[in-house]
Amino acid sequence: MEEKQTSESLNEFIEASKLEFINFDIIKEKIQSFKQKDSFKGLKEYFYSIWSSSALLKNSFIQTEPQLREYCPIDTNQVIKTYNYIKEECTKESSDGVLFGLSSLLEKYSGKAHTMTDGDMNVLMIIAMNPILMDPTNGLLLMPQISQIITALQQDKLDTFLKYLVAPRCVEQLVNKTETDRIYKLPPHITPEEFTRIVNYFQQFITVRTLTKHQEINLNKDESIIAGTKCLNLLYKINEKYKLVPYTEFYNDEINEQLEIKEDYPCWKAKEFSFCSYPFILNPLTKSDILKVESMVSMRHELQDAFFSAMFSGITSPYLVLEVRRDHLIRDVLYGLEDQSPHDLKKQLRVQFIGEEGIDEGGVQKEFFQLCIKELFDPMYGMFKFNDESNLCWFTNDPAKDNTMFLEYKLIGRLIGVAIYNSVILDLHFPLALYKKLRGIKVDLEDIKELDPMLYVGLRKTLTDENVESYEQSFQIQIDNNYGGSVTVDLKPNGENIKLKKENREEFVDLYVDYLLNSSISKQFNAFKEGFDSVVEGSAIEIFRPEELEQLVCGSQDIDIDVLESVTLYDGFTKESECVKNFWSIVHEFDEIQKKRLLFFTTGTDRVPLGGTSKMQFIIARNGPDSDRLPSAHTCFSVLLLNDYATREKLKERLLTALKNADCGFFLG
Repeated sequence: MEEKQTSESLNEFIEASKLEFINFDIIKEKIQSFKQKDSFKGLKEYFYSIWSSSALLKNSFIQTEPQLREYCPIDTNQVIKTYNYIKEECTKESSDGVLFGLSSLLEKYSGKAHTMTDGDMNVLMIIAMNPILMDPTNGLLLMPQISQIITALQQDKLDTFLKYLVAPRCVEQLVNKTETDRIYKLPPHITPEEFTRIVNYFQQFITVRTLTKHQEINLNKDESIIAGTKCLNLLYKINEKYKLVPYTEFYNDEINEQLEIKEDYPCWKAKEFSFCSYPFILNPLTKSDILKVESMVSMRHELQDAFFSAMFSGITSPYLVLEVRRDHLIRDVLYGLEDQSPHDLKKQLRVQFIGEEGIDEGGVQKEFFQLCIKELFDPMYGMFKFNDESNLCWFTNDPAKDNTMFLEYKLIGRLIGVAIYNSVILDLHFPLALYKKLRGIKVDLEDIKELDPMLYVGLRKTLTDENVESYEQSFQIQIDNNYGGSVTVDLKPNGENIKLKKENREEFVDLYVDYLLNSSISKQFNAFKEGFDSVVEGSAIEIFRPEELEQLVCGSQDIDIDVLESVTLYDGFTKESECVKNFWSIVHEFDEIQKKRLLFFTTGTDRVPLGGTSKMQFIIARNGPDSDRLPSAHTCFSVLLLNDYATREKLKERLLTALKNADCGFFLG
């Protein structure tokens, strides 16, 4: 019996070795022949012989549609269909022949990635399309080999493989373009769902490897995790170009959970492998912790320097101490920060209001930032203009030309940097464009969409309207100034005499956007950036995306009332107090604007810190018995003061009145 089984296996192995190529029909026919015999003996060897042969796979699953073959020579849909058919129709023992064949083939490629040919890229694509890679057990067998081969490819072969990986899978994808495709003029590509599946191969591999090995290995030294991370980096770069999935899809929860920052950060500084070099995998909270570790390292050095300095030249403070007058706040802060070194600006801030008693344990510091931001962003200063539709602000394009104004732009940049290192959330409402510019990322028309939605619609129409010449528009535009009038601006020399036409409308829109976001505010922004960089330059701030930098500065907009209720502390009340129960039942009925108003009223900002609502400090204090007084707050300490109102109706009326009449800043009005 064993001799007969061995003979059958040998015959199937020999038969497979005679094939010149395979496709779905060949595999289906073979499987059906085995099913008719009611036996799968020998099929495992047949599969092994096929999937362990690079020569055979190089010529297999060839794309027959000429339009698609231009992007990838492999019919990936047919490959996936074949893998799925094997899984559905065959026993696990038989289908294991595919797994073991691929493992054997990858072993042959190991160490030889630098010699791989275009034909081998076909093979790599066939391997990469196998759904078995999502299997936690079998994926661990293949993924380390695949990852290490991909990261060892020569650049030209890597480019070829990545081109195949994002190639369109069907003719419809050649013609059905999304709005994003049209805006960024992207070539045809796979769908977001198909791309997500590929990303998940590597995400799951890194996650499972980390879960099963984290007690045995150092994440920074494990070759498989390193290779998987580098592959994920290639996909991240593709996603930055094609914008297929949200960037948050690249965060890996397990890495963020297990990462030892105190080990990873020194590796980054030593130019060794570090997840700081692949920051797409880290979430904003982890990055914020990295900043804190960096700050601690800097502070430790500062304290050591202060100790040795004290021995020879007197004591230096380990804190950044500012003494300011309330009625001359901006002037005092300008002088107080002007001559500070980057090291000093990263120190923990201590604020003393002259003539006032009190130790700064965080509350004074928070009030200081609130007062500075409120004064500097006051429309009377004329430094920023506000868009009523978006509730966002931008640099004025015609500020006062005196040097003090630019010093104040520099001051705002510095204050933001100092706030970052003191974990203070600021009530700023800039568009994402500001944070992109701070990170050196080009801004474009899509950034106008957030700042000025009405203008965006008009400019987008200019790019698509067939009757654009009927606008009778030249390359000269009118821009509102800060004084209720407008100024005339030529977008290019002699702009008044250059008429807008279909042939030059893209140039018109590009110049318009560049004027608004760059050239007209270059001096203002450069002063702002100089101040910001004077604090953060050379720091871990570079690992933040613009969106994450915005969260770091301003916090998150996602307010979870259930979580807020669970973390709230009470002074004079308990969570069982009738007034407290009434309060939360009212707040749970709030719409988003009312939630933001409550948050601003109590804390001085309508955002929650990195890490979410659970990271907030929120205190409800009893402010006496039942009364007609309105609720009040100590925003410096995030304390909401409530009288013990007798009824729910009275509490609701008093609370809504307080929120309606309170100064909720320029942005909640």
